[in-house]
Amino acid sequence: MATNLRLFADYFQIHILDDESDGDLSDVWNEQTVRDGLGVAEDALAIGTSVNVNVAVSVHILEARPDDDSDDHDHVVEASLNLTSGRLVVLGCTDYFPDAARFDMPAGWTRVRASRRNLAAAVEADIDSDNTPETTEHLRLQAWPAPYAEPHITKRWS
Repeated sequence: MATNLRLFADYFQIHILDDESDGDLSDVWNEQTVRDGLGVAEDALAIGTSVNVNVAVSVHILEARPDDDSDDHDHVVEASLNLTSGRLVVLGCTDYFPDAARFDMPAGWTRVRASRRNLAAAVEADIDSDNTPETTEHLRLQAWPAPYAEPHITKRWS
């Protein structure tokens, strides 16, 4: 079952982190991570977006790795997150942390797949991209318990 959110992708990013994380992702961005759309810290992830406005986010908490459906998306990345608290937090990078969406999961390493679609339409509409579903960027987050693995770029949008 999915939880649908509408989050402000301020500074072109959405954050995913452990509930006990300090959320410090200030050092994760460089030329490569911007191109990848993925910044990684042990207990926090920053997912890059193509727009600096609201994006549609769906969060799927799973028991195991989902099938690969990257053909249905423009950009797909995966990374591991140490979820020591057993609570996954999803928010825009400037959102108020206490009000952020929280999801219970088994404590320990968690794999997160971020699949983005509708990017060309969102970029073309720019600041107005969140006005209609046809131009809104969509970000699907899938999370499941899994041992640590290196970040992986499954599909790159350029």
